[in-house]
Amino acid sequence: MKKIPSFTIDHDKLLRGIYVSRKDSVGDDTVTTFDIRMKEPNREPALHQGALHTIEHLAATFLRNDEEWQDRIVYWGPMGCLTGNYLLVKGDLESKDIVDLMKRTFRFIANYDGDIPGAAPKDCGNYLLQDLPMARYEAKKYLTEVLEVIKEENLIYP
Repeated sequence: MKKIPSFTIDHDKLLRGIYVSRKDSVGDDTVTTFDIRMKEPNREPALHQGALHTIEHLAATFLRNDEEWQDRIVYWGPMGCLTGNYLLVKGDLESKDIVDLMKRTFRFIANYDGDIPGAAPKDCGNYLLQDLPMARYEAKKYLTEVLEVIKEENLIYP
């Protein structure tokens, strides 16, 4: 079988950052899929499952409530390799277009203190797999080490 495009990226050179993974036509619209890469693949430990699950709940809730972007957010969810997340947004966009949105999102997670949205048995299929302290730690690390000092090499796939 033919490799899908995301498996043709050299993960040995991939840095933490924000990357356009693909663009798809859906009717008259374009949907841009972003690779929100929080960990360097195969070179640092992956995200803890509980932290990543909490990041998913908080980011999805924040993004779908953001006044500027809420009508364009299609999906936010974790990567199977546990090194980041995918964000699908309506529009023909580039990585630089969402840097400020990602800064706000990860600042929200880093500073979040309260009940995790959707972390109840009736709302989530694995509601106990949550780790707010680690989610906050990972969000702050990504915010300060990547997003607040983002460079061209963190915005374009190698």
